[in-house]
Amino acid sequence: MNLPVFLLEGQFRMTGPGPCLALAQLRRHVFTMLNLLSGLIGLVTLILMIPAVLPLLGALNWILVPIALFGAFIGLMSSKKSGQYFCLIVAAFGALRLFLGGGIV
Repeated sequence: MNLPVFLLEGQFRMTGPGPCLALAQLRRHVFTMLNLLSGLIGLVTLILMIPAVLPLLGALNWILVPIALFGAFIGLMSSKKSGQYFCLIVAAFGALRLFLGGGIV
């Protein structure tokens, strides 16, 4: 049972397992949302990489690869790793395109 415990100067805190369970659920929810955010960053980056495959637009990958790596960093903080792996695959695709085009084309 959660009972309030009154401390000095009118402060109080809840005792019992309730607050701990709520914080655990909140933490799990935030980590799941980080995975979803990472996957969304990877998806947007992949969509923006479609025009970068065309000749003379390959330099766009210099902007998109770091964005995908940022999404992988966001996915690193998540409990699930699917968003992180997806962003790493997108970044590898962009880096391969940069390598094949000589960094400019």
